[in-house]
Amino acid sequence: MLIKNRPSWDIPESEATPEAVFFNRRAFMTGGAGLIAGAALPGTAAAQGADPTLDLYPAKRNETYTLDRPVTDEDLASSYNNFYEFGTSKDIVAASKRLVTRPWTVAIDGMVEKPFEIGFDDLVRKLPLEERLYRFRCVESWSMAVPWTGIPLKAFVDYAKPLSGAKYIRFETFLNPRMAPGQSARWYPWPYTEGLTIAEATNELPLLVTGIYGKPIPTQHGAPVRLIVPWKYGFKSVKSITKISFVAERPKTFWEGLQSSEYGFWANVNPQVPHPRWSQASEQLLGSRDRRPTLLYNGYGEQVAGLYKGLEGEKLFM
Repeated sequence: MLIKNRPSWDIPESEATPEAVFFNRRAFMTGGAGLIAGAALPGTAAAQGADPTLDLYPAKRNETYTLDRPVTDEDLASSYNNFYEFGTSKDIVAASKRLVTRPWTVAIDGMVEKPFEIGFDDLVRKLPLEERLYRFRCVESWSMAVPWTGIPLKAFVDYAKPLSGAKYIRFETFLNPRMAPGQSARWYPWPYTEGLTIAEATNELPLLVTGIYGKPIPTQHGAPVRLIVPWKYGFKSVKSITKISFVAERPKTFWEGLQSSEYGFWANVNPQVPHPRWSQASEQLLGSRDRRPTLLYNGYGEQVAGLYKGLEGEKLFM
């Protein structure tokens, strides 16, 4: 008799997805609008042709990554999104259509053998794409489970050829308040930035995501390329990336810059450490009427807990 040992997060799907339930939420901050300088991206939305990467989807699924819950309905996952560049509402689909995704260039700089820029449509064909089923956990205590398609971040790091002194990776999104009205809000530290340690980035789990549900990623999810780090809260997953920098010092990230008493660098999912204003002990699945207990590291502790040994004095989780 063959007995297969499965990792702790590999549990057969056994639940049915109820009809969609949307949640009311209070915006994190409200206020007037200001104006900040824009970058060199187009300032207004334009009709864009067919996505030139359509032939890459659906990508082959990596069956290593399974779920303990049903995949969230695509319509629900695609209509309940954070993208502060286009406003604080969860209903951001229409506003995000202003995002012009072609042409799109990603700059790779900092401590690498040779800094360079590459067009997204070239990048996505240079490195392997695969589909993975991942849980996604928001710091606001809601969650979903979706099939992401992307480039393993470890493969990208190898492609970028960082120098030995690079200890962190800093990710940056676009800056263009004419195209993204939310970036006119002067109380936010635009552009959106995020960071990982090199050890985190070269773990097996993070993806540079280019697609979802077997298709190129839509604007509300952060087209054409975003980050997914499934054991961390969703705000670590920067959208619409235009620059990736390899650096020696830990970068100050967007939410740290805005509210460091509530949002830290590490942001690992931990049900035992509450947000200062609400509990993280349970989560609400999109499409479900019930809450369920939050899993430590979002259920991926077997893969990532070792990254944090010796860091007990750090502000690990929030």
